Amino acid sequence: MRGIADTGLLVALVNSRDAHHTWALRVAEQVAEPLLTCEPVLAETAFHLGNVELILEMVSEKFVALAFDCNDHLPQLMALAKRYADRRPDLADLCLIRMSELFPNHSIITVDQDFRAYRRNKREVIPLICPP
Repeated sequence: MRGIADTGLLVALVNSRDAHHTWALRVAEQVAEPLLTCEPVLAETAFHLGNVELILEMVSEKFVALAFDCNDHLPQLMALAKRYADRRPDLADLCLIRMSELFPNHSIITVDQDFRAYRRNKREVIPLICPP
């Protein structure tokens, strides 16, 4: 499976009390190559879990791989922030939308319903893997 990991997946994977934990475990079993992600997702995940070490282990063990640098995409991120200002997206969401444009064969793996409204390349539906 080729995917882009959002915070909700990573939190659910680690937190056995999370409502989506079983779903996240099933998704993780299908991962054959590192899931792509960005630093804002890692920072959010570390905050929610209260554990930076676990997040660094995910990177070290190649479950996730950093594949985005905000500096290289500032104009696009600013345009996305303006386009979706009414939804008040966080930086991680904007980065993932942009990553979906850069990696069109990867689905965003998320529990966040806002991704159903977001579009890549202005009009394209973003392929998602979400809990049922």
